[in-house]
Amino acid sequence: MSDLSCSRPRMSVFQYLSPRSNVSFLTVRGKTLGFTLRQGLVRCLYLLLSVCLSVAPLAADEPAEREKELWRHLEKFSHPPAEFSGQFGAYRSPLKFANGDLVKSPADWTRRRQELLALWHQRMGAWPALVERPSVKRLETIERDGYVQHHVHIQISPEGQVADGYLLQPKGAGPFPAVLVPFYEPITSIGQGAKGKGTHDYGLQLVRRGFVTLSIGTPGSVEKIGLDTRQLLVEAGQRQRRQPLTLLAYTAANCHTALAQMPEVDPARIGIIGLSYGGKWSMFSSCLYDKFACAVWSDPGIVFDEKNANVNYWEPWYLGFDPQQQRKPGVPSDSNPRTGLYKEMVAAGDDLVDLHALMAPRPVLVSGGTEDPPRNWQALNHLVAVNALLGYEKRVAMTARPTHIPTADALEVELEFLEYWLKYKK
Repeated sequence: MSDLSCSRPRMSVFQYLSPRSNVSFLTVRGKTLGFTLRQGLVRCLYLLLSVCLSVAPLAADEPAEREKELWRHLEKFSHPPAEFSGQFGAYRSPLKFANGDLVKSPADWTRRRQELLALWHQRMGAWPALVERPSVKRLETIERDGYVQHHVHIQISPEGQVADGYLLQPKGAGPFPAVLVPFYEPITSIGQGAKGKGTHDYGLQLVRRGFVTLSIGTPGSVEKIGLDTRQLLVEAGQRQRRQPLTLLAYTAANCHTALAQMPEVDPARIGIIGLSYGGKWSMFSSCLYDKFACAVWSDPGIVFDEKNANVNYWEPWYLGFDPQQQRKPGVPSDSNPRTGLYKEMVAAGDDLVDLHALMAPRPVLVSGGTEDPPRNWQALNHLVAVNALLGYEKRVAMTARPTHIPTADALEVELEFLEYWLKYKK
């Protein structure tokens, strides 16, 4: 980044009145000039204007320098470890049509993408119509250091259901890039929860970097205060006869619309980020709704893995919803078998790779931890292949950490990824 203090003209400016006259003195680059007070004021204004103009090009260079700095840090995460480079695992390629034909061109991919999107909506349950102009009710506004905090209710269904959330807006002139932050509840995401400070308080961290952020909690929490997230999701699945993860994606799509219609927000630069449950929410939302410009999926478990009890897509609050039966929580077994869509997909040999493919060519970072170890690059390599067909490279990234909760380094990469793709790249 340019150091303006070293780049400005060598100039000291001081002005005082002579005790014996109305003559002023101005020293510029070692030369002292004398003139009347009126002349001095005019010349000082002219000189200050010249200084500002001389500095302006440097200020204009700062975004370019920041973009380069960010990419120097981020670029290495777009390469898989050598042992997983070019490895695709046992996953089916999304570059094959349902009839077995190969996708050979961008035009082919357009048709294949439509086929995959229809498949996922058929699998999970079709969305209701999106809300055209979601209402945003501001319940409370608080001035914070450098930003404004609004407690809001965002309309997320045509019937008027709302999501509880916090809208944080930087001070200054917009429009700003924006990020949606879904989680169990929104307090953690704005740094006011009992946990999460400096690890996954994304709404707070990003508003400090010049983003509008909307942090939301599980839909239904307003209407049924105090109900457990899992119970809220299962009840929603039962009520709407859809897999809960698609209901979460539908909620996110309506929140995107609400953000895009705010004058403070650049509608073309809206991303999404979430950890764990929020990471699953973020992944399904960004894949099923292509208006999200980029995404960060923080350790959601991007593929099925019954060896890890935390990658629990089999549960009824994710993909295991079954209107005919409800299984007990826990890893599937003979005494507690799979149910719902999860059962169908496993039986067919399917996984989430064809869901990831819907993200192409938009940038995505998998911030990996205990649920997404480096071997999951084998699944991401399929998304890399789709991007390559479309003429894009280095838009899929993955990091590794030994913990589920982000470390300080992992958090920094997550934030920098959103900053790079939403602030600087077009």
